[in-house]
Amino acid sequence: MAKLKITQVKSTIGSTKRQKAIMAALGLKKMNQTVEHEATPQIVGMVNKMRHLISVEEVN
Repeated sequence: MAKLKITQVKSTIGSTKRQKAIMAALGLKKMNQTVEHEATPQIVGMVNKMRHLISVEEVN
């Protein structure tokens, strides 16, 4: 399965509690922090919801 490299590029200030919870579930706490996750349906769904705050790269 593919891996996703997820980087937070915008702040969560002004975001809803639900959006902040999704960012925490992805493991992102600070600006420019990067995490790697397997591309499971759950992770892809969270990434799609937070597309405006993160950047995503596919890693092989």
